Amino acid sequence: MANKEPVSRWLVLVIKVPAEPTRHRVAIWRELRKIGALSLGQGVWAVPDVPVFVDGVARAIALAEQADGQAVTLNAAGRGPEDAARFQALFTAERSADWTEFLADCGKFEQELAKEIRIAKFTLAELEEEEQSLERLRRWHRDLTVRDVFGAPEAKEAARRLKECTTACEDYANQVFAALHEAQGEAL
Repeated sequence: MANKEPVSRWLVLVIKVPAEPTRHRVAIWRELRKIGALSLGQGVWAVPDVPVFVDGVARAIALAEQADGQAVTLNAAGRGPEDAARFQALFTAERSADWTEFLADCGKFEQELAKEIRIAKFTLAELEEEEQSLERLRRWHRDLTVRDVFGAPEAKEAARRLKECTTACEDYANQVFAALHEAQGEAL
């Protein structure tokens, strides 16, 4: 669903909250990072004006208001196509960094599975832990896909790597069940 044309409409959020307690500022920051908002400066954030960001923007505004702060949402368009292209490039660079981090975690997951196989740790508890790690990768991939509205170049590789992680986990599960079956056969 990558959009090759620059989005010409953006939502700009200007948020101001009291310095103390800091938990409010952190909660707002986390929410805006979670939705993939682009930080333009202290308390100023931008997202493409597309439906996928509406709920996250509303949550950030509600958090600011709960903290006795202020939130102003502005509709913005650049003065020309260059501005729209520049914002899109900045936004896509942020998504590229997210995908790069995701790809690194896929590598860590595959290394962990390889280690468990190397040391023959074929237990149901370990399998459950690895399946939880894979599910975390799946959720992360879904979240990144939703907010990557322009289609960062790393997205395709990330989808491929997630499939590889899934296959590796399935292979590990087969080895766990084979080892358990073998152990039960020896016990008889």
